[in-house]
Amino acid sequence: MPRKPVEPSQLKAFSPLDGLKMENLKALARKTSIEEIAGGRFIFKQGDAERRSIFIVSGEVELRDEEEVVAIIHGGSREARSPIAPVIPRTVSARARSPVEFISVDSDLVDVMLTWDQTGSYEVSELRSEIMADAGDWMTTLLQTKAFHRIPAANIQAIFMRMEQVNYKAGDVIIKQGEQGDFFYVVTDGKCVVTRETPLNKEGIKLAELEVGDTFGEEALISEATRNATVTMLTDGSLVRLGKDDFHTLMNEPMLHWVEFDEASDIIAKGGKWLDVRLPSEFENFHQSDAINIPLYFIRLKLKALDTDTAYVVCCDTGRRSSAAAYILSERGFNAHVLKGGLNQLAGNRPKNEAEGVSAD
Repeated sequence: MPRKPVEPSQLKAFSPLDGLKMENLKALARKTSIEEIAGGRFIFKQGDAERRSIFIVSGEVELRDEEEVVAIIHGGSREARSPIAPVIPRTVSARARSPVEFISVDSDLVDVMLTWDQTGSYEVSELRSEIMADAGDWMTTLLQTKAFHRIPAANIQAIFMRMEQVNYKAGDVIIKQGEQGDFFYVVTDGKCVVTRETPLNKEGIKLAELEVGDTFGEEALISEATRNATVTMLTDGSLVRLGKDDFHTLMNEPMLHWVEFDEASDIIAKGGKWLDVRLPSEFENFHQSDAINIPLYFIRLKLKALDTDTAYVVCCDTGRRSSAAAYILSERGFNAHVLKGGLNQLAGNRPKNEAEGVSAD
């Protein structure tokens, strides 16, 4: 489907996008494009549940309830200023009657931006302080993550207000494995590399590269453990960081969904999966039936092995490591829950063979 860039002024022609401040319009424009579709093709079909707002720029679109045409939308008309068939799941299908140009935007992202712009006592100009200069890309990347949609608008404002910018040179170590955690970081310029030292590799195994909009440092803050990896600048660049207390209050608490064992079991019965983030040796000692084992320090590396359509109940012995893993998964759009109290609470209820170290499988 052909695409071309969209200007902020074009977005402002539509409602409710015209309610966004210019800074957010510019950020949204960088993440959006004008799409083209030939006559006779469907933009979406009845029952579609994707949370996107569709705006018609030019051409004619018919809205169909099964085989009946219930409305015709002309690009540039008053009706075309609003998103077409906004109810999710879609109650009608949208079919192009002629070549059509349209804009598709993330409905949740727009809602977060509108709420952020229109609530609280901070103006966007205040948020765009010295540390926020040219910050649109990384801020929009954060706001687009599904997890950020769970955070109250006032918290989002406070997060950006309390973040501190730090500049680094290539080769600078940002966090070091084994040290205590005190900040949550977002890459705003440049690239970083994540490495983990092992007994057999003192130089460190490369786990990931981080780019603008990527985050790190949350595991140690959530689990109250030492850093489990080292992060080093690959290039000159800058980061913004949020202190431990602010991170817990403003980000961690709203983003985690804790479940008791009975609720977890119900999630599994409905097609969910246990995700055990303990070490393989702990996992082998005992684990829930059919559980997947990905140690916490490998979770970022193994994200592609997980399914965004599956609900995961993340577990460890106490809930500490699993809460850190669930945060990372939620931040990246996964449906993640944390087993409250961890697996240790189940020790007395396990069959004898499991308590003695035999797998639950």
